[in-house]
Amino acid sequence: MNILFVCTGNTCRSPMAKAIFTHLWPELGKADSAGIFAANGQDASINTVKVLEENDIHIKHRSKLLEEEDVNRATYVFTMTESHKAVLMDMYPGAADKIFTLKEFVDGKKGDQDVIDPFGGSLDVYRATFSELKHLIERLPEKFD
Repeated sequence: MNILFVCTGNTCRSPMAKAIFTHLWPELGKADSAGIFAANGQDASINTVKVLEENDIHIKHRSKLLEEEDVNRATYVFTMTESHKAVLMDMYPGAADKIFTLKEFVDGKKGDQDVIDPFGGSLDVYRATFSELKHLIERLPEKFD
C-alpha cells in the first residue's frame, strides 16, 4: 500500500503525518508526502522536527511539489484540508475515488475536516497538530479495506 499525505508547503503537516505513519505502521506500506504549493528541497520546519523528536520519531525530509505521478502511485491520498482535497479533485478527477481528507477517511464527513495548520505558530501549536494527526493515523488501519 502507498499512502500519500498532502498539505500546502510540505514542511509541516504532511511530513509530520508521513513520519507518524511510518513510525506507527511500517508493516502497512510506504508513506510519502508532497505539497500543492511546495518549493522543492526545503527542510521540515524546525518545530515539526522538535515535536517529532519529543515523541521519539525521526524525520529526514526535503519538501516536494506534488506531481501527477505521486497521485497515480498512491493507493490513498490524504489531504490536510477540504480545500486541498478540492484542488486535487480538480487537478486529478480520475483519482477521485482515492482522495480524501484524513479526517473524512477516519471519521466520516462530519464536522470540521481540516487538520490544524501550525505554520508560523508556537511549539504548542505544533504539538496540537501532532496530537491531532497521531490520533487520526492511529485509527487508519481499521478503515482500510
